[in-house]
Amino acid sequence: MVNQNSRIVIALGGNALQADPKDTTAKAQMITAKETAKPIVDLIQDGHEVIIAHGNGPQVGQLVATYEAAKAMNENLPIMPFPECGAMSQGYIGYHLQQAIREEMVKRDIKKEVGTVVTQVVVDEKDPGFQNPTKPVGSFFNEDEAKKMETEMGFVMKEDSGRGYRRVVASPEPVDVVEAPMVRTLVDNGHVVITVGGGGVPVLDRGKGVLEGVPAVIDKDFASEKIAEILDADMLIILTAVEKVAINFGTPEQKELSEITIEEAKAYMDEGHFAPGSMLPKVKAALKFVESKPGRKTLITSLEKAKEGIEGKTGTVIVGK
Repeated sequence: MVNQNSRIVIALGGNALQADPKDTTAKAQMITAKETAKPIVDLIQDGHEVIIAHGNGPQVGQLVATYEAAKAMNENLPIMPFPECGAMSQGYIGYHLQQAIREEMVKRDIKKEVGTVVTQVVVDEKDPGFQNPTKPVGSFFNEDEAKKMETEMGFVMKEDSGRGYRRVVASPEPVDVVEAPMVRTLVDNGHVVITVGGGGVPVLDRGKGVLEGVPAVIDKDFASEKIAEILDADMLIILTAVEKVAINFGTPEQKELSEITIEEAKAYMDEGHFAPGSMLPKVKAALKFVESKPGRKTLITSLEKAKEGIEGKTGTVIVGK
């Protein structure tokens, strides 16, 4: 599938951080991280250079909800800005992952260091996502509470499937990764790096070194693709809850895909086979990476099957020319 000593960016899905979506405690996440570390270290042990990205949806949502609850109890408390919540979630998820990966490497006598880079990702102020925020975050509120938050805090609040109102933020596409040169230096020197956590903290480049954090969420698959491009990775691995991508999903005509071309992937997207909030962004990110340079590949599979996928035994691979 790929040569030894390949450079691989791994995008971890939510199931790699929280086996039970209802249990958001730090202890539960640490237990899950220990299991997640094993297939990652398998790839490190095989000689690959590994860069790790991850989502942060439940974690940053929990942080936002905690601060919202505190604000509701004491109006004098300042609300924690959304970019800072993203940075905090990068830090503590990275802490759990780097502890688990380091422990697993020590068990196998692998002498490498692992660390987390709290990463800022540049976005375009003119991105269409800012004109129509759609990404829900935080708690549910009734209509009166929502109107008050819109007036007093400037939030955009939208009704969510009859369950109440939630704050929504933009989901712009990544333009550049600020700390990419640092990540490259670390990887070039043999270290394992956790970066663009949760898609990175979205920032606007105001020039002269000034970066301004904005309340937004970058899709972690697109951020993973961007860092993979910048670092000239050989392969992007997008890990999710299923072993293979499927068309006609959930129907008697369901068909799992093993290796598909760019043209086939685009045709399946046009036919509406991939759900917008689920597999579609993964396939889009996979395509973007494959199209960015000849010879690049993307593998979409489950965490447990990552090593087998690298060996060409399972998963869905999108290949270019």
